[in-house]
Amino acid sequence: MEPRSDLLTGAALDAPPPTERTDAARNRAKVLAAAAELFATRDPRTVTMDDIAKAAGVGRGTLYRRYPDRNAIAVALLDEHERALQEQLLRGAPPLGPGAPPADRLAAFYTAMIELLAAHAHLVLGAETGGARFATGAYGFWSVHVRSLLVESGVPQPDSLVDTVLAPLAAEVYLHQRDRGLSPEQIIAGLSTLAHRIVGSPQLLET
Repeated sequence: MEPRSDLLTGAALDAPPPTERTDAARNRAKVLAAAAELFATRDPRTVTMDDIAKAAGVGRGTLYRRYPDRNAIAVALLDEHERALQEQLLRGAPPLGPGAPPADRLAAFYTAMIELLAAHAHLVLGAETGGARFATGAYGFWSVHVRSLLVESGVPQPDSLVDTVLAPLAAEVYLHQRDRGLSPEQIIAGLSTLAHRIVGSPQLLET
């Protein structure tokens, strides 16, 4: 039997994904390891692509063929952690996963995100500085999740609130709070209160 193909592109649907060349895989690992070290020891916003290429021992062309900019490298480093959280939101146990009231789920999401920031704020800062935050696939996923909780709870005009609900999770905000002396536990407690005020009592937002 002939392999199936996509009617639009002609690509084989049953074909395995292309295998990464050994040298390409080795260079990718070197780049990610070097970038992770630089992001952990310096302000990620000051790390340049030249810095990463030099630390990884690869040429600029090799680096740019795989990653267009520093943000893309940070996103690649974050991907595994963010995918794990996304899986929990979709299929995990409540309250983070389905089955709990929207306010409890939003509070659990805030908790999980602060825990992610506590462990990897330097990577998040490298991936999501400024407007780059809104262009990541992860931010799109978080936006859909938060909107669904707002809609489920009956919050009026949910689309106008999604970015506001996510704003406290920006890496710059988290690091600023830590610099002010707040612990992750204190930040989580404040966000839990916010979650229950917004989603637990949507009538407070009605005009």
